[in-house]
Amino acid sequence: DPQKTAFLLRKAWTLYSVTPLYGFCRARLRDYARLLGAFIAAEKQKGLAVEVGGELDIKAALSSLADLRGSERDQAALLVQLSSRSRASSRSSEDKPVWSGWFCSVFGDDLSENVPEHFTCLPLFLTHGAETYTALVGSWFQKTFDCCFRRLAISPLNLSWMVAMWAGCKLDRAASAVELVFSVPRLSHPLDISYAIHPEDAKALWDSVQKTPGEITQEEVDVFMDCLYAHFHRHFKIHLSAAKLVKVSTAVASAHCDGIIKILHSQYLPGVLMLLTELAISQIQ
Repeated sequence: DPQKTAFLLRKAWTLYSVTPLYGFCRARLRDYARLLGAFIAAEKQKGLAVEVGGELDIKAALSSLADLRGSERDQAALLVQLSSRSRASSRSSEDKPVWSGWFCSVFGDDLSENVPEHFTCLPLFLTHGAETYTALVGSWFQKTFDCCFRRLAISPLNLSWMVAMWAGCKLDRAASAVELVFSVPRLSHPLDISYAIHPEDAKALWDSVQKTPGEITQEEVDVFMDCLYAHFHRHFKIHLSAAKLVKVSTAVASAHCDGIIKILHSQYLPGVLMLLTELAISQIQ
């Protein structure tokens, strides 16, 4: 449903992998929200007692996103939202969103089918907002459900897969340029090289490389990248293969090696999340 998932698009999300949650119960989401809100308030007040369910500056809300999963075996995504209310504002005024995060599993069968009973598999966690809130939410989930969070970095190899996959996508509107950003190592001053390719040229190159539509191999990705490197060297006499690929941007999504992603097109949201779920599971296993 595009309306339900619109808030996920065009925001910079920071990626984490999460081990299975133990003892998590969907029927208790309202209880979890009250406990999480009280925990954050107590932490912000440096250990002073806070009444659960009392009037707090920070309000937590947990809800399910039932449609955001790849198969019937996947757990429905879980959305966590934090909002603040100024003490000076009236009770009728709307809360101001300050942080959001969501757990999901899109075709995460590799993990879910090997997990014992009472565990909930939502291996991919995406956050948008201040890192202080991310740390507090992560701490509460780890203590409550005996799970572990880790930042999910994206390797240059996975970035090259992403740009190859996304450059070959058909879009129903004008596409933006395909851009690759490289970091040049071992220099006294940081130097980045930005390489932009017209989207139609990038798609034509990928179509000429891909042998079987719908299937992608490492060899095809390597050939695609080698062609881009050769073209750049022919014009600028620079070997990009000696630099580190740190960011890719396409009309579908953009991704940074630090584990920050921005999803731009709702049509390919499931495909992007499937790839990220796979990366999160590989880090857990």
